[in-house]
Amino acid sequence: MTKKQLAKEIIERLKKAYPDAGCTLDYDDAWKLLVSVRLAAQCTDARVNVVVEGLYEKYPSVEALAAADVDDIEAIVRPCGLGRSKARDISGCMKMLKEKYGGKVPDDFDELLKLPGVGRKSANLIMGDVFGKPAVVTDTHCIRLTNRMGLVDDVKEPKKVEMALWKIIPPEEGSDFCHRLVYHGREVCTARTKPYCDRCCLNDICKKRGI
Repeated sequence: MTKKQLAKEIIERLKKAYPDAGCTLDYDDAWKLLVSVRLAAQCTDARVNVVVEGLYEKYPSVEALAAADVDDIEAIVRPCGLGRSKARDISGCMKMLKEKYGGKVPDDFDELLKLPGVGRKSANLIMGDVFGKPAVVTDTHCIRLTNRMGLVDDVKEPKKVEMALWKIIPPEEGSDFCHRLVYHGREVCTARTKPYCDRCCLNDICKKRGI
């Protein structure tokens, strides 16, 4: 089975296992997803979803958050960890959105990368979830699982994993596939315990069962 064939089979099985999988960060506007994905670094999505409620209550718009004092932002987002750097990036990002993009999040990948605190993973998440464009979000679940499954071969660098997956994942499937990997990585193919291969929908085609 080629990697493309393996990818196709994995995609179809994960669709059946997690038909409603989507982004686990709560947002109702593109700029809020930018904020949340920055806060999610080394923090759970569940905690981020709680913390941002207080942030948006005090600063309900790009303009309001852009005008906020970094210390005030940090005080609110501190429970997510790395408070100072995250607050600084959020402030800089909102300022740039306001001043360069009229308060709107750009729908261009390279333009997104110019925003403070936005890397390839965040930019891909925005492109896929907000704008419905092809995207491959190489978070820790994606990297761990695609290595275990044999879609990539001992590749741990996020950009290299992303580039390898672009070659074998149909563009229209990439975003949803990565969301399903998150669900599968949390529920079955776990990181902190031995994977539950006995109840995995991929156990007969996975390259590294139980590893």
